[in-house]
Amino acid sequence: MDPVLLLDVLLLILAVIAAVAAMLQRDLLGSVMLMGIYSMLMAVIWANLFAMDVSFTEASVGAGASTVLLLMALTRLGTKERRGGDHSLPALVLVVLTGVVLLYGTSELPRFGDAQAPAHLHIAPRYLAQDIGKVAATVPAQNALHGEGDFGHHVPNTVTAVLASYRGYDTMFETAVIFSAGMCLLLLLRPSQRRSPEETDDA
Repeated sequence: MDPVLLLDVLLLILAVIAAVAAMLQRDLLGSVMLMGIYSMLMAVIWANLFAMDVSFTEASVGAGASTVLLLMALTRLGTKERRGGDHSLPALVLVVLTGVVLLYGTSELPRFGDAQAPAHLHIAPRYLAQDIGKVAATVPAQNALHGEGDFGHHVPNTVTAVLASYRGYDTMFETAVIFSAGMCLLLLLRPSQRRSPEETDDA
């Protein structure tokens, strides 16, 4: 068996165990810590799959920022979950059906590491060629004399080709969503202003 695939399976099993333990944990502080562990395991999985941009995002946002924000929320809410949590059968059925649909969709994907996968035959060559042209107006004068663009008519590396050129809007809006979510949580968790005695008497 492929050792890389075996490592991915083991890490995925540990991630599932951490996620289930976080749901079953009655202490909210322990649940937050388990979710941080889950995020770190997922970051390692993405790194093992060579998806470094996703791995960095998962580590910084999932294990870092989200854990800090949840801990801040616990300082206001306490760490004990109320007894007798609500359980919804329709919600469980919907989650199971969604999982079945996702598993069915992944059954049509190419095998892991398949060199003949469509992405490797049609998309990857364009990334590696780095032949994305630049706007003529942005060519510096010193390079224009040599007939070259700002990077010699290509982006400097494959990561820039994928993230900046092909996924530029995707990356930009992901950053905007993360920033907006963080700002909303900070506003929700900001210290409440205490009312003065005069305002209390007037009320």
